[in-house]
Formats: sequence, structure tokens, C-alpha cells
Amino acid sequence: MTDTPAKDAKLVQYLNEAYSKEKELEVSLQAHIGMTTLADRKAYKKKLKDHLRETKAHSKALERRVKKLGGTPGVMESPREAVATSVGKVAAVAKAQVAAAKGPLHAVRGTSEQEVLLKNAKTEYFNEHEEIATYTAIETLAEAVGDKETAKLARAIKRDEERMAKYLEKLIPSLTKAVVKEEIPSSERRKPAARKRSSTSKRAKSSSSSSRSKSSRSTPKKSSSRTRKRS
Repeated sequence: MTDTPAKDAKLVQYLNEAYSKEKELEVSLQAHIGMTTLADRKAYKKKLKDHLRETKAHSKALERRVKKLGGTPGVMESPREAVATSVGKVAAVAKAQVAAAKGPLHAVRGTSEQEVLLKNAKTEYFNEHEEIATYTAIETLAEAVGDKETAKLARAIKRDEERMAKYLEKLIPSLTKAVVKEEIPSSERRKPAARKRSSTSKRAKSSSSSSRSKSSRSTPKKSSSRTRKRS
């Protein structure tokens, strides 16, 4: 048996789950960065590189916290018997290998370069929300057992994931429109709401000129009184 408190063992379990996911995403993001070669997607590529740096920083922070709580990074320990075995490490390595294997598959997952980027972004968006859920659980658990340091770490990482998720949420429609432009003939696309502003402006001008015309017709003539005085 171990002297590790149950609360610390459970925190280590959750932190290691997050750590394993971060290590998996390091590999996945590197693959996606390599696939983002289109000149009009430089901003997206930069964002992926920035998030890869964040992801690596998250892994290191989680590793430090697990060690501080008496656990072994990457080892999925039982909440009651924190027995450090190689099983967790093997699982983490296996996940990373799966992520690496997915890289080449992602490169052929679409019918055009724009669609590859769209599918990558959808995968990233899914992963971000999984991480948000993970760190929400860690934060809640840490607060419930009075571990302020772990709760603070979870909140900080969650903010990074939420920021990336929001970026992807805005990017996905843009990538989808690029797929439409690249793969769908213009004859099959819905025509844009053609020049609504110009037609609205024309109606406004027409209404204005009509009002002026009515105003001039309703103005009383003063010349008749002058004519009577002369006579």
C-alpha cells in the first residue's frame, strides 16, 4: 500500500490524463503545421505554431505538478493504490505513435488542399473542447479538495484552450468557403446578395427627390397678390 492521500492520487490520475493528451497533440499539431503550406493561410500556420509552443509548455507544467504531488508523469495510477508501473508510459507512447501515424493520413483526407486544412481544423476544434472538459474537471476536483495550486494551473491552461477553440470556431467557416470556391463550380453556387446597398441608396435618392417635388407643388404662389395690387 502507499501513503499517498486519496485526493492527491486522484489529482495525479486526472493530471496524467491531461498530460497524455497534451503529448498526443504535440505530434498532431506538428503534422498539421507541415500540411499548412498555402500562401493565404500563413496566419493559420502561425497560430498552430503558437499553440504548439503552448501545448509543450502545458506538458511541462503538468509534469512538474504531477511530480510535486508524488506521482510519475505519464503513468496512469490507481486513485487508491498509486503503483508506478510502465503501463501508463507505454499507453502514452502508444498514443503519440497513433497521432504520428495519423499525420500522413490527414494529408489525404480531403479532395483539395483547402479541404485538408478544413478537416484538420475540425479535428483541432474537437480536441480543444475535449481538453476544456478535462481541465474543467481538474479545476473542480482541485477546488473541492483544497488544492489551490492545481486549480490555478488548470484554469490557466483552460484559458489557452478556450482561446484556441474560439479562433478555430471563426476559422472553420472561412475554410469551408474556400473549399466551396475551389471545388464547386460558380454556376452551382448561390449568387451573393447583389449590391443591396446600391439599390437601397437608389431607393433613398428616389424617395428624397419625390419628397422635394411634392413640397414644391404644395408651396402657395405669392405672385397673384402682387398682380392684384398693380391692377
